[in-house]
Amino acid sequence: MWRLNAYVRKHLEAIIVISVLVGSALGVFFIVEKSVLLNFFYLPVLITGYFLGRKHAVLAGIFCVLALTFYCILYPDLFHLTGKGAVSLVTMLLAWAGFLMLVAIISSHLFEVNQQRIRELHQAYVGVLEILMKFLESKDPYTKGHSTRVAELAIETARAMKLTEEEIETIRVAALLHDIGKVDISTAVIHKAASLTSEERKEMNTHTEKGADILKSIGGVLKGAIPLIVAHHQYFAHDEKSGELPLGARIISVADAFDSMVTDRPYRKAMPLWEAIAELKKNAGKQFDPKVVAAFEHVAAARVEHV
Repeated sequence: MWRLNAYVRKHLEAIIVISVLVGSALGVFFIVEKSVLLNFFYLPVLITGYFLGRKHAVLAGIFCVLALTFYCILYPDLFHLTGKGAVSLVTMLLAWAGFLMLVAIISSHLFEVNQQRIRELHQAYVGVLEILMKFLESKDPYTKGHSTRVAELAIETARAMKLTEEEIETIRVAALLHDIGKVDISTAVIHKAASLTSEERKEMNTHTEKGADILKSIGGVLKGAIPLIVAHHQYFAHDEKSGELPLGARIISVADAFDSMVTDRPYRKAMPLWEAIAELKKNAGKQFDPKVVAAFEHVAAARVEHV
């Protein structure tokens, strides 16, 4: 569905042009009362104004007028443009063209209002992310760099796998907040230098569900990131049979594991990059999705080249 929406948005102008040409052609030849055809042209103008703005709406209106003018010139008898009533009919068509342009301008105002609301929502969205990040950093300063790096790696991997921008944005948010549940984990456990006990490990593993609970309380703005956060520590082989593990979670899982391996931790030193990549490949098909690991390998190789 996301891919279809992205395709429609990308090619909306072409879709509208084709719709006008096809719709007007069908109307000219199959609608007996041609005045009914005039109402058809309001639809593409309204859609263009609402989704693309004033400039495109006015252009769409002009295109509709030109399309109808073309058919009037080509088939004057079909539009009764010959004879005594021709003058009044032309006057009516000119009035219709004026109303069509007015509709284009008015409908585009809705586009401007909608864009303003989107900007305000985006500002609130960014603010929520910043608050949550600062909240997490206050509990575990290490998470600041880790979450940012995981998000960058996950975004590059998602792009390498040709995901849509909507999917990539959801992955970015989930990667930034994948450890948010640690704010409900004991600080002593988070900063422990030695290996965790079974009870401590069990407590640490609850941070995915705790993170989901925190984000659920915020509302729908971050709704899409919740399933990815919950699943990013689940093994690929375990969920391969059920097919319920989201692709975004599989991407974050690889990025998270890689950054953890190549970063110093309280209880161990960082691995070399090549060793971390070898570890990911070793566990491909078990812990990690092989397709994600393959895409990530290209991302990591490109990063090494630029170092």
